[in-house]
Amino acid sequence: MSDQLTTSRGDRVAYDRRGSGPALIFIAGAGPYRAIDPTTTTTAELAAQQGITTIVYDRLGRGESKVEGPIDLARELEAVAALIEVAGGSAVLCGHSSGCSIALAATVRGLAVDGLALFEAPLGPPDSGAREWAAEVDRRIDAGDLEGAMRYYMKDMPPEFFETWRQSPEFPDLVAQAGSLRADGESLVWAESAPHAELFANIAVPVLAMTGQQTFPVMHTAADSIVAAIPGATQKEVPGAQHTWEPESMAKELVEFVRATR
Repeated sequence: MSDQLTTSRGDRVAYDRRGSGPALIFIAGAGPYRAIDPTTTTTAELAAQQGITTIVYDRLGRGESKVEGPIDLARELEAVAALIEVAGGSAVLCGHSSGCSIALAATVRGLAVDGLALFEAPLGPPDSGAREWAAEVDRRIDAGDLEGAMRYYMKDMPPEFFETWRQSPEFPDLVAQAGSLRADGESLVWAESAPHAELFANIAVPVLAMTGQQTFPVMHTAADSIVAAIPGATQKEVPGAQHTWEPESMAKELVEFVRATR
């Protein structure tokens, strides 16, 4: 099931492909990769059983997608473009957290995206601090302070989020892969570089902005902004809490959305 592809830059990307039919590619947010993300894997398995193709991949610099050098947004989007080609030339993108801003950037920059399913996009209004925050994360990455970069990236999240990661056996790997956070930060800086109605003006594919039933107010605010900015975009609350979803319900939503884009 697990496979690898090579991007136009020569990066090797590890991914799992399941099922057949119209394609859905999952884009993780900050930190997760396949080996520690059973929620996404289970969702992809359930969705594939319902008649679509699902692709879950390790973001550049994580898991089995090992690369050297800085991982900026452009490099990450090259990986997304290569996955779209593997999927058959076009695909719906399902972004989670900062994976949403990466998916939005992919669409704005002209990748062959059929639709966007966005779960809890943490997008701020213009000039609300992402530039300064991301610059500090990058400074720590460049200085080799990877745990500090990871801690600073999560500074506005509930403290228990970082503590849960710190107590996990995967924590050394998460720290070692913290250089991948550069692309997340860059995508979030872009997402608040102008009003969303301006940034997303050329998005003409179906968009579904989702939040969990128990989440943080900023997630509702961001979903409202996305829907207001993109004509025809819809918003939905789905079963989920603490910035994650319930796999069975999410699989059903995603299958219905992917089929509707066709």
